[in-house]
Amino acid sequence: MEPIKTHNGLVYPLPKRNVDTDQIIPKQFLKRIERAGFGQFLFYNWRFDENDKPRADFTLNQPKYEGVSVLISGDNFGCGSSREHAPWALLDYGFKVIIAPSFADIFYNNTTKNGILSIKLSEEQIDYLLNQAEKNSYTLTIDLENQKVYDKLGFEAAFDIPAYNKHMLLNGLDEIGITLSYADRITQFEQTH
Repeated sequence: MEPIKTHNGLVYPLPKRNVDTDQIIPKQFLKRIERAGFGQFLFYNWRFDENDKPRADFTLNQPKYEGVSVLISGDNFGCGSSREHAPWALLDYGFKVIIAPSFADIFYNNTTKNGILSIKLSEEQIDYLLNQAEKNSYTLTIDLENQKVYDKLGFEAAFDIPAYNKHMLLNGLDEIGITLSYADRITQFEQTH
């Protein structure tokens, strides 16, 4: 995984509440066994019509959102089934940061384990960010070390993150990587017991 210290990225606004994992990655695309390649199916039923053609009315298909890496959405993002494919699809598409008022617990943990920073901000802050991203090409800077989100217009917000999650993301570690960081101590313990 890539470490996240500071991320500056183009914002995509998705002003929807209760975006569930089946909307993020529909069940018919869960047959792959590797983590890569799911981005093409992200929000598939919203992005494509019944003939698999891009829908002009779904904003992620608009050229102004090409290269997005920060997703802003509504309450309870990632609810529904606990499929890990949802963060895989978001990451494979290019999203490194997701900002919402709240997340489903399992989804929130899965994003961290897969190298995506999920940030909780207030409804008022989310409304401001959505408004900016819907009007213009809008970028945000996320400073994980100092736990701040800011733009060039004067907006700044602090966010909380569990210390364990912050350590994982700052160092680009998943749980296996954290375990391997203790390899010397594990070997020492095995030799003495």
